[in-house]
Amino acid sequence: MMQMNTKSGVIRSGYFTGQTLKWIFLLVIAFFTLFPIVMAILGSFKTNAELTTGATLLPAVWKFSNYATAWKQANFARFTWNSLFISTIVTIGTLLVATMSAYAVDRTKFPGKRFYVALQASTMFISIGAVVLRPQFDLMVKLGLNKSLWGVILILISAHATVYFMLIGFFKAIPKDLDEAAYIDGCNFYTVYWRIILPLLSPALGVTALFTFRGAWNEYILPLVFTMTNPKLQTLTVGLANLRYGIGAAAESHLMMAGACLSFLPILVVYVLANKSFIQVTAGSVKG
Repeated sequence: MMQMNTKSGVIRSGYFTGQTLKWIFLLVIAFFTLFPIVMAILGSFKTNAELTTGATLLPAVWKFSNYATAWKQANFARFTWNSLFISTIVTIGTLLVATMSAYAVDRTKFPGKRFYVALQASTMFISIGAVVLRPQFDLMVKLGLNKSLWGVILILISAHATVYFMLIGFFKAIPKDLDEAAYIDGCNFYTVYWRIILPLLSPALGVTALFTFRGAWNEYILPLVFTMTNPKLQTLTVGLANLRYGIGAAAESHLMMAGACLSFLPILVVYVLANKSFIQVTAGSVKG
């Protein structure tokens, strides 16, 4: 009996030790994740001199006027609308293109299918970055879209490989028996996609929409290149960069902090709207 009590005590002690280490690890990760955000929020209420010296953690005087100044100098109303327009259209277009292409690849058989998928996957491991900016811009010039936001939108929609492969994984989880039953009831290939598959993909669409919206919202290089000759079309990320230097070329980091905090809000709203989809996907994966 004493030996059994000793073993149970050792097991209980090991369990509590493991739980303690786990929570310490999670708290450390949370600290390093939230610390820059907290510092940015606190810095947005400081003066530029106070922020530059970094002598205090909390602002000596809370300068709420930084947000009004940043909103006015960065033309936030116009730039926020441009960012929302680009992010919304890119999200809708990417979901349409990615779901249709993933549905066609997963549900049909054609020669060289495996090679085609493998070729697509291999391109994701090649980072060419800014190398393609010039040919992309030249293409938009020939299409007459280099002086509008539609050139940026088309390029961002075409870069949907990650969303495409994510959706293929969700498509494989949907039984093909549903397709066959729908064909028996008189549906064709397209009505099965629209009436059967898309409703079942609503949690996955919410998750991929969040990733797509965030990527389009944070995009900097493309809007910068395409709006150099038309500042009114600049997005919020480009406008925030213009806050770096103020009158007399003096660095105004406090205004950049305030502008960055303002730019957080739309992403937080989108995350709240897509949070239900995250929960559904997580619950489904655990159940499976």
